[in-house]
Amino acid sequence: MQLMMVSALLIISIALNTYLIFNNCGTNTISTANQLYYYGSSSSSSRSRDGGGEVNHISWSRAAAEEAEAATMIWCSGHGRAYLDGLSIHAQLGNPLFLEPYWMNHAATTAVVVSGWNRMGYAYEDDSNISKELEKIIRQFRAVVGNANTSGKYILFGAGSTQLLNAAIIGLSPPHPDRDHSFSPASVVASAPFYQVYKQQTDIYNSLNFKWQGDTSTWKNKSDQVGNFIEFVTSPNNPDADSDLMIFTMSKLTGHAGSRFGWAFVKDEAVYKRMSSYLSINSIGASQDAQLRAFVVLRMVVKDKAKGLFEFGYKTMRERWEMLNKTLSKSKRFSLQKLEPRDCSFFKEVTAYAWLKCEREEDHDCYAVLRAARIISRKGSVFSVEDRYARLSLIKNQDEFDLLLHRIDELVSQEEQPGLKTI
Repeated sequence: MQLMMVSALLIISIALNTYLIFNNCGTNTISTANQLYYYGSSSSSSRSRDGGGEVNHISWSRAAAEEAEAATMIWCSGHGRAYLDGLSIHAQLGNPLFLEPYWMNHAATTAVVVSGWNRMGYAYEDDSNISKELEKIIRQFRAVVGNANTSGKYILFGAGSTQLLNAAIIGLSPPHPDRDHSFSPASVVASAPFYQVYKQQTDIYNSLNFKWQGDTSTWKNKSDQVGNFIEFVTSPNNPDADSDLMIFTMSKLTGHAGSRFGWAFVKDEAVYKRMSSYLSINSIGASQDAQLRAFVVLRMVVKDKAKGLFEFGYKTMRERWEMLNKTLSKSKRFSLQKLEPRDCSFFKEVTAYAWLKCEREEDHDCYAVLRAARIISRKGSVFSVEDRYARLSLIKNQDEFDLLLHRIDELVSQEEQPGLKTI
């Protein structure tokens, strides 16, 4: 029996492996920047309100702006960032830092400052947890990009795609009827390689309405299987630009992974209501601070008609893939996954991650082979495939990518000089 699909989910790329460098941020003493940007706006209006009185100059926001700019000037040797509340060392897998230079060039129009008395409540003026201005911007953005039809669809906000994916499982699963012992829960499946969080989230809720059932391939040819199936579509990443349920995230769109903000468009009202109920109970909606940042960032992208961001991202990733392919083309020990244009939703040519295979029979643990060369990847078993595979992230900052390429070149060079070891 052919696999029955409840719905196809628009899933972000499932790759999250990278090469890492560990280094500490510097603790240089710095001077405060002299220039003051007007945060979140390109205008130079200087009127502000403090308490009940209106003044004609920058007041409380000046100190906040100076403090924020001072933190950005702390030098971290290219391998981290200093924040007001601590340091971020580039040691996390999947950080989309390759877009940093683009946003640094748009500092004044995408910065955000929030007063201590602002956004203290749970809801907006319509008693919802969704900013209507942000919803407008998101719908405008989708119209500019043209990769999703949002007409007639409901919108939901969540903490990145992770929370929304679980909401989708709940929304798509038929509710368990009371006292019906013959009820069969929806089967949740995915085609390997897939991100383990799909399984982990499904299992942790231990729901009567749905159950994790493993790899899609194990169910396709079973003629005795009936009932509802929910599949995480992992390749191609964008199965249909007009799906009944589509999920997007700032992490993969603009690189702002730390904001933990995503959104979903849902066609079916009953599915939307079940998803909305879960999100309301789980977290009382998405953070208003995250929504503000998403609004400011996406507003700039829409104003630019998305050209600058996408062209920068495509150019950077294309150049990285060209260099990686050139280096690995000299190797008989390693190979890269061959991707068809349909599998690449980003300009049809490049992806954010490299799926590497160790070809030698003795290299059964590709992660260990790379780790010995001081390259940190993620094991294939993390994505439910053989450990002969490993995945590398190509979306780190330029310095880290250059060193990754250098280490791979050293490793490939050893194929011609077996006695040479990397120190």
